[in-house]
Amino acid sequence: MSYFDDRLQFLIDEHRDHVDMENSVDESWMNGVFTRYENPVLTRDHIPLYWKYDVNPETNPYLMERNGVNATLNSGAIYLNGKFYLVVRIEGNDRKSFFGVAESDSPVDGFQFWDYPCVIPEAEDPETNVYDMRLTQHQDGWIYGVFCAERKDPNAPSGDLSSAVATAGICRTKDLKTWERLPDLICPSQQRNVVLHPEFVNGKYALYTRPQDGFIDAGTGGGIAWALVDDMAHAVIEKGQEIVVDERVYHTIKEVKNGQGAHPIKTDKGWLHVAHGVRGCAAGLRYVIYAFLTDLEEPWKVIAKPGGHLISPMAWERVGDVSNVVFTNGMIRDDDDNLYIYFASSDTRLHVAETTIDKMLDYVMNTKEDPHRTAECVKQRNELITKNLDYMKKIGLDKELLR
Repeated sequence: MSYFDDRLQFLIDEHRDHVDMENSVDESWMNGVFTRYENPVLTRDHIPLYWKYDVNPETNPYLMERNGVNATLNSGAIYLNGKFYLVVRIEGNDRKSFFGVAESDSPVDGFQFWDYPCVIPEAEDPETNVYDMRLTQHQDGWIYGVFCAERKDPNAPSGDLSSAVATAGICRTKDLKTWERLPDLICPSQQRNVVLHPEFVNGKYALYTRPQDGFIDAGTGGGIAWALVDDMAHAVIEKGQEIVVDERVYHTIKEVKNGQGAHPIKTDKGWLHVAHGVRGCAAGLRYVIYAFLTDLEEPWKVIAKPGGHLISPMAWERVGDVSNVVFTNGMIRDDDDNLYIYFASSDTRLHVAETTIDKMLDYVMNTKEDPHRTAECVKQRNELITKNLDYMKKIGLDKELLR
């Protein structure tokens, strides 16, 4: 075989090893709430080779990578006709992100990308970059994708090539193949984390937003907010119409900023939410995932909010392009009430956490809230210890076994 043929076969073998790899439960992890898996569900090595290489030896005799991919991360997710679909943020080596659909019969492995990336029409004012699509199969019959559309700040001073402006881009589809672009959300502030509620509320479309003063900083933005709009084809939020649903709080996992993850899941106890929270630390910003529950009839009212994080970056998940980060914008409930939370680690690769609706409801409704002060946190923990010691004594369980 020629050098070209040898190298192509090597690439094919390596690629198939990743795509065909079965995922296994991480037996070293057990907190009772969710299951972790040993491997990511998607990495840049899952990208089809013909997206990256020119496989014609006449035009690429050294079989060089022509259009490299840096990362597969923050993915929208949807369950359709018994299959699992991810609309993945794919970042090229040129730093531009785009979307691609990966499909599998399994929620935890076997994902393969379709032949082509998603073709999302540009807005009237073309954006430089798009990313982090949240998918919602809405009551109106459409599947909506809401994503961050980033443009250079037109008011940036000369020489400032970093300042940007974020808006919520909106598109919709029936089949994840043909996408109709709608005008960006019009609102008083920048928006990077907007999610469409799956049902009409008072005859209107409901949005979870994250008002912020700048592209990065939340500033005076109070947290995850809620607003109603008349029409997704011309979505407008006027000043004063957003109300804060889940506020930022000093010295918590969401003191710097927070944002809705996927659209909430309807349960008999309320709407189940996952979100990301950000705090500052000596190493920079730390992103974690947390959960809360809102009222069935009034989804803007929080009725349960366990303290602390649900998912945090562990071990090698801490390492990547943006370290110490987990982020979610995709969650699937299957026909058996299993729940799959798709999350990226360190802006590099995509994982899944598996749980059930019952487990998550138990977690959000029976885990204590953050009392916001050390003394109260210790009191809370001591109450649990006393309860356990009394019960262990009653059943004859030696506390030394659990020490």
